[in-house]
This record gives sequence, structure tokens and C-alpha cells, in this order.
Amino acid sequence: MPPMNEIRLVVSDIDGTLVRHDKSLPDANIAAACRLAEAGIPMALISARPRSGMAWIAEALGIDGPCGAFNGGSLFDRHGVIGTPQRLGAHLGLRILRLLDDAGVDVWVFADGLWYARNDTNAHVPREKLSAGLSPTLRDDLAAVCTAADKIVGVSDDAALLQRVQAEVLRAAQGEATVALSQPYFLDATALLANKGDGVAALASAMGVPLSEVAVIGDMPNDLPMFARAGLAVAMGQAPQAVRDAAQWTTRSNEEDGVAWAIDRILANGT
Repeated sequence: MPPMNEIRLVVSDIDGTLVRHDKSLPDANIAAACRLAEAGIPMALISARPRSGMAWIAEALGIDGPCGAFNGGSLFDRHGVIGTPQRLGAHLGLRILRLLDDAGVDVWVFADGLWYARNDTNAHVPREKLSAGLSPTLRDDLAAVCTAADKIVGVSDDAALLQRVQAEVLRAAQGEATVALSQPYFLDATALLANKGDGVAALASAMGVPLSEVAVIGDMPNDLPMFARAGLAVAMGQAPQAVRDAAQWTTRSNEEDGVAWAIDRILANGT
């Protein structure tokens, strides 16, 4: 772990990290982001969310630089998308769709700037509307929108089932996709390079900061790839034990403004 006075970029996850359970952005985290900027340290966001669910948060935090949507598969700033997004190919997308359908879980597809679903009755739809900044576009034929998907999601409150499906999707993907839980009830499949490890590397490169001088903050297994790449990894207080074990230290929970606490610790030890 680098001395904290060498941290030159802080990258934060959003859900379960920067925002509370009700998806609100605490004033304490906004104020801490301001203190970070005043110290000359930029902040970036990386999330499984689409750009539509991230832009307002970046604006509220005063972030002008790049952020990473879909686990870093799509970089953007306040001017628009940066470069070419990483998307699932048609054959792989259809293979993943079939496996999720066979498992009997609800399926959501994010493509073409939209969120596609077969119905809007799933209990997680209201909160996903807040996260994604979108309402679902309903259609029965999801295969037609899997030809170049940013993300395919299996949705179920049966955690054991999702873990079994995750293993099946990983085998079917044959190393051609990133498959991880972004929440205990969301199994996300994205392009191989659409993972938070490669995503945080792309953000650091775009900002001219070596990964050894990047601090990352997260709470779920899909954050582990960026924990492995960054100089400093900070886990949220409510994160699963495996995530906390992979971090250098643990901050408070997202309900206790853990991001603000982590930023202030970085700043205090960097002076």
C-alpha cells in the first residue's frame, strides 16, 4: 500500500458505497468530495449502472473528468461517451440469455441506451429506476436486443440459485465475458474488458495517474478486480467478508457516510 500522501485519484463505486440504501447521495459525501478537490485530488466514479444513472451524481460531486459505466466498459464525461464501449457479442449474449431463462430468473438487458425487460413487476424494478435513471422498456423478445448488449442481468432473490447460475454462465462464456454479482440479487454479464479492474486502469490512464497512486472504494464482489489493481483498496463496512478481506482497510457502512470517512482518512494521512 502506498503512503496516503501519494494518492492522486480516488475512484468510488456507487451502489452500496457512495449512496445509501434508498439511493440518496448523502450531503457528507458531497462535502468530502469538495474537500478532496480542494486538496488537488480528483475523484471518479465506476459502477455497474448505465451512464444515465451516474451523470447526476458526477455533477453533484463536481466531477469533470471521466467516469466508468457498466463496470468501466463505457467511459464518459460531461461531454459524452469517450472512445468505443465494450459490449457483448451477439452469440455470447444469446447464450447468456438462454441460460438465465433456463434458470427461471428475470432477465434485464441494457442496450442502445435503454433498459429492456419482459415485465415491470419484479420487486427490484422501483429501486432500479432510481439507479439507472430509466424506466424499463417492455418487450417479450429480448433476443433481438442481445446482439450488442452493454449488460445482461439475471435478477433473483434466491442467492444460492444466482451463485449456481453464475458458475454456469462463466463456463458458457469460456473466458469471453465478465460475470459477477453487483448485488446479492443481481448477476451481471458484461464484455470481458467491461470489469472494474480494466475500468479503473482506463480511468487512471485517461487522467495520467499510475494505478499505484489510485485509491478505490467498493462493497461487492464485482469490485474485487479494481481492488487487485489499485494502490489502495477500501471496503465498505457492510461489505461481505471476502470483500473486506481483499481490502487494505475498511471504512464505515454506506448508511454511515463511509465514503466521506474514507476520504477524510486519506486526506488526514496525506498532510
